[in-house]
Amino acid sequence: MDDLEVEDSFAVGFGCAMMTRLEDEPSGRTWERHTSEARGWSGISARIADVSSGCSQTPPLERHCITTLVGRPQIDIARCDGIVSRRFHLPGEFDVIPAGFAVSYESSGSSTYLDVFLEETLVRDAAVTMGLDPDLITLQPQLGVRDLRAAHILWAMKAELESDEHGGSAYADHLGLALAAYLLRDGRSRAPMPMGVGLPQRRLRRVTDYIQDNLTADLSLAELAAVAGVSPSHFALLFKQSVGLPVHRYIIHRRVDRAIALLRIGALSVSELALEAGFANQSHLARCMRRVAGITPSDVRRESR
Repeated sequence: MDDLEVEDSFAVGFGCAMMTRLEDEPSGRTWERHTSEARGWSGISARIADVSSGCSQTPPLERHCITTLVGRPQIDIARCDGIVSRRFHLPGEFDVIPAGFAVSYESSGSSTYLDVFLEETLVRDAAVTMGLDPDLITLQPQLGVRDLRAAHILWAMKAELESDEHGGSAYADHLGLALAAYLLRDGRSRAPMPMGVGLPQRRLRRVTDYIQDNLTADLSLAELAAVAGVSPSHFALLFKQSVGLPVHRYIIHRRVDRAIALLRIGALSVSELALEAGFANQSHLARCMRRVAGITPSDVRRESR
């Protein structure tokens, strides 16, 4: 099908009823399935929504947005800042709409989309972490992007929104920083910015003690960065340099350590100690313990007898 035939396929039967897909204005043609609202994410928000066929338009966005098709394939047209993308839209392909840009879509059928919004402060922090001057970075619209690395992050974000046993604020913040880094991969500034290697021992100890004392809490990067006295994105890099693990994985490791210690004491049931160690439930504990330590709660109980 050539471009003219694609255009003709949209010309009949649309009616171009106005609906909103990227912003939160009322529309009878958008149905939210899942949202990150009230999850305590920092600098990032997301939602999964069903969108009906037709035309959609948005005013200039206040936040950077990556919108991804996660439902059935579509024939559609996207327009942003003079760029026109006529495509057979496959799941996993995405559009990048920077803050300040408007976008419109014409879609041949109903489908499901993941919209991820990034605050400017998060992107600036990520630029500093990457050694870029945030004042010299200019993000441009991109339509119909196919990138496996970015797609993996977006699918992980979708799974996080859909799961009742979500990985917590630290995990979502980690995904947000990874998306921000993707947006900055073509940043124009390459001037190195001074950065140390790892956190100073006193600050690192303050953070690890705080994590240990609050394992049952939904710890976020912003919260831990405040304990360390650095920005969230800077903290994520320095913490990994210091301990060799991303923040969310370090927290999971410490929770597994606590669960193993409680299992060896034997005073609580597995379901009780799972909550005491910061896991959502017994099955969540078992999966994480198997992945981190290669053992199950039953293995620990047997060894302790």
